[in-house]
Amino acid sequence: MGNIAKEAELSPGTLYMYFDSKEELLASLPVRTLQYLLIRMEHTNEEVGASAVERLENLKNCFLGTYDFDPLVLINMFKLQSIETLQHISYELLTEITELARKILGRIIGVLSTSLNEEAFAAHHPNALADILWGLFSGVVLREEINKVINAKDDLVRAKFELAFEIFIRGLQAPQH
Repeated sequence: MGNIAKEAELSPGTLYMYFDSKEELLASLPVRTLQYLLIRMEHTNEEVGASAVERLENLKNCFLGTYDFDPLVLINMFKLQSIETLQHISYELLTEITELARKILGRIIGVLSTSLNEEAFAAHHPNALADILWGLFSGVVLREEINKVINAKDDLVRAKFELAFEIFIRGLQAPQH
């Protein structure tokens, strides 16, 4: 916290007025990014006349747009999604993050439910699919971050998530008899 306070040109005491620990400070950073994702997702299922395929495409673009909005904070948020981090933040911050995550997953479930009912998709539980899609997104983001460090490669999050999303959607299609 001392180093963070120094970089922010604050006294450590001032920093501790707002955050109980380094973990809490770091965990608070993605709140704005989660709010941004939620706002984007709120409009995804409300587009009048949008087909199931268009809504799913918009859902994919919500994820990618959030990555574009603030990739560093998003990467750090995925890195911090551990039980240990969550155990060391205030109840208020944990409640805020939990509520945002619940709303975001609810929106993903809504888009998937509506779209699955309209298209020739196999019957799958939308809640499980939402978790899988979130894991797919976070996995691609984190894996590409590792690739950038190890292999000094370009950022391929967009291309790889688009491919992963296409495979995900293809996997939902009902088998042809």
